[in-house]
Amino acid sequence: MDAKIDQVEKQNPNQTQPLIRDFNSDSIKSAFTPKVIAILIGIIVVGVLSGFLASQFNTLSTKNIKTGTVSSGSSVAAGTIIGSNDTTTFKDTASGTLQEGGIDGEGAFHLVRPGGDSQNVYLTSSSVDLSQFVGKNIKVWGATQKAQHAGWLMDVGRIQVL
Repeated sequence: MDAKIDQVEKQNPNQTQPLIRDFNSDSIKSAFTPKVIAILIGIIVVGVLSGFLASQFNTLSTKNIKTGTVSSGSSVAAGTIIGSNDTTTFKDTASGTLQEGGIDGEGAFHLVRPGGDSQNVYLTSSSVDLSQFVGKNIKVWGATQKAQHAGWLMDVGRIQVL
């Protein structure tokens, strides 16, 4: 192979480096100087911090659920609103008197509305404690869920006492 390199050098006398070059461990080590390693570590730290800050900003946005509880035994004042302000996720609304019980395992509560049982809205919620409002006339904001037995099944994210 050295003969080929010498032959190429003879054909191109102005060329100082051969076309084929052997890489040794010294040339590879020289690419990772302490300065380059420090820059790479800095980039990684900045990336992790910016990702963390971006995730914190997202959780503090309008999708943040304002939790509120009503102490047992106290009456809830009309106009009280508990839950999320995110009306893009919880865009469906319904009003009625909240009662316990679902239908065939769907929903833990239901809203009784004028028109009979066929007009009931069956409710579930992972963000608001619905048990605090049993027997109260309320308005709920939620997201309609697919149901097998309930005419209307809703995941509630916000409640207003009427």
